[in-house]
Amino acid sequence: MNILLIEDEVSVSNFIRKGLEESQHCVTLAYEGTMGLKLAMEQEFDLIIMDVILPNMNGFEICHHVKKYKSDIPILMLTALSTIKDKINGFNQGADDYLTKPFHFEELLVRIKAITRRNQMAMPTLSYTARDLKMDCYKKIVTRGDTEISLTQKEYTLLEYFLVNKNRVLTRTQIAEAVWGIGFNRGTNLIDVYVNYLRTKIDRDFPTALIHTVIGMGYILKDAD
Repeated sequence: MNILLIEDEVSVSNFIRKGLEESQHCVTLAYEGTMGLKLAMEQEFDLIIMDVILPNMNGFEICHHVKKYKSDIPILMLTALSTIKDKINGFNQGADDYLTKPFHFEELLVRIKAITRRNQMAMPTLSYTARDLKMDCYKKIVTRGDTEISLTQKEYTLLEYFLVNKNRVLTRTQIAEAVWGIGFNRGTNLIDVYVNYLRTKIDRDFPTALIHTVIGMGYILKDAD
């Protein structure tokens, strides 16, 4: 796998690069944000691993720019910023996974495999529907009735998972593994936060709610009464 690593701490970057190369990955290294963004936009990578706190341009900004023009490149945030607010910010900018420092290198490898597996499985259907909600997977457009709904990348992925499994109860563990990957911290309320974000956008201003809570089990997107 061809990986771009954006990390300004030399000892950390050397440690990660050595481990990745020993695992048969090809690694390109950038020590600051603007160079990292330049490499990401000009070259082709299978994965980007980046810190958040970087010289010249932070990881959140890089992630936002990359996902705007190259949305298919998976991004793994690797940072000491560990609060729920930081994680939500990272996912809102388009990050596919978020691993906090300090970390075990074996977990990093597992996260990489999980991201790769999710991307390989993400062969989109032309569209999904539920009542008057439509998702065009090629144009990446979601509408309900005549209203186009703007979603972040993570909200879009979450909605797509609900639509693929409509009329089926999904546990928080299933959602975490499908949308965020294995190793997700199930002790946080991040999943509930994102489900509420999604409900606000696709349900709040419409007469019929699609996403429902199943107490003690999880969530379901209902296509019919």
